[in-house]
Amino acid sequence: MWFYQEGCVIDEAAQRAMIDRMVVEVRKRIGRPIQKVLILPPDLTRYHSGAGMLTNHLYHALGPGCQVDVIPTLGQHVPHTPAENQWMFGDIPNERIHAHDWQNSCEVLGEVSREFVHYATGGKVDWAIPVVINRAVRQGGYDFVFNIGQVVPHEVLGFSNHNKNYFIGLGGRPMICASHLAAATYGIENNLGQMITPLRGCYNAAQRDFLGQVADVYVQLVKTPQPGGPLAVTGFYIGDGIEPYIRAARYAREHTIRLFDKPLTKVVCHMDEREFKSTWVSNKAVYRNRMAVADGGELIVIAPGVERFGEQKVVDGIIRKYGYKGTPNALRAYQTDPVVGGLGVAAAHLIHGSSEGRFTITYAPGKLTRQEIEQVGYRYLDPKVALELYNPAKLKDGFNTVHGQEIFYISSPGSGLWAAKEKYIRALRLNLHFAENMSRKEPDEPIWRQLELWDREDLAKYTA
Repeated sequence: MWFYQEGCVIDEAAQRAMIDRMVVEVRKRIGRPIQKVLILPPDLTRYHSGAGMLTNHLYHALGPGCQVDVIPTLGQHVPHTPAENQWMFGDIPNERIHAHDWQNSCEVLGEVSREFVHYATGGKVDWAIPVVINRAVRQGGYDFVFNIGQVVPHEVLGFSNHNKNYFIGLGGRPMICASHLAAATYGIENNLGQMITPLRGCYNAAQRDFLGQVADVYVQLVKTPQPGGPLAVTGFYIGDGIEPYIRAARYAREHTIRLFDKPLTKVVCHMDEREFKSTWVSNKAVYRNRMAVADGGELIVIAPGVERFGEQKVVDGIIRKYGYKGTPNALRAYQTDPVVGGLGVAAAHLIHGSSEGRFTITYAPGKLTRQEIEQVGYRYLDPKVALELYNPAKLKDGFNTVHGQEIFYISSPGSGLWAAKEKYIRALRLNLHFAENMSRKEPDEPIWRQLELWDREDLAKYTA
């Protein structure tokens, strides 16, 4: 860890000052002028993280003598338009911002072995994970790579960011597909809110084996709820290696996860129309609340910007054909349909987006019809009616009473995790078992003992 701050509101001026300090530190470490760098920020679906503003400041802080390339970590999301780049990154010239192409801009580095994956997942996954990432990382001739992003609960990796930037954000199709299906097979509810999951353990091994010569640094930020106000940055971590991530994830687990003694009957989420244009990304509302909704309950997703299901035409077609209709249906499609079989990421998404019949998911999309929504297994609610019933300007985050009925409202579902305490404790116990197993497999890796300690501490706290 180079330096960090946490536990208080860190305003934009303080964040910029820490970025400036980081640039000085990088120059000191490489011992020569910085001539060419790569910045890896999130894409526009993480606009509200503030990472775009930090990317803009870093671009200017590096100065005119440095060539700066920016690659938003799209994964397989739709590339930005020039207007979206400007919205996200300000006055960085559009020609300096490059779109990641998960099918055509990548190189194969190797694989995380089947044996390692099988052991890490407790025998649930029996395939290797190919390590395929954007060739710019190793072939671009960069003096330094800057990773910037928010650490927040995540359905695939437990928490977002860190080397997720390389292996999903800049991942190639084989890696993204194998990874997402592995995470879905292990179980989304076993991943959410865990600091190191089996898949992240695989990514840590891949980084050690294939990216050890890449000079990089991580800017990890955590946003937390403030009394009577919006989310604010209260954790800011800069450094190389795993320490900035693990400190950020530890802090985020304490401050971005809300546990309930009993499940919620009705949850209403609002998705910003500028960020969320497909169910692929707006289903964060499903992922981050599935552990909170009661059996027989309802999750309402108000998504005025949603105009499609998938981020690519082929994935959109898969979702339309098979729908969000449970794990058996998704796995059957994966095993019998060659198109789905070649896109494990799509099968994983179908699993993640289903309530498994446990509760109802009602969608109020801006640009999809009732027929389109109902054919994928969701209920439809007219968006105008939804916004009249659940007006974001009149609701507060948390419990509200609407027409005599109690609802739980979330204005930014991507900013945290909401879960019934019993379910989260069950997942935490499984994660502790995983950490104990990995400690035996890799006794010289201190991170596993640290994870054991923190999991035990949190179990003691939640079960007291």
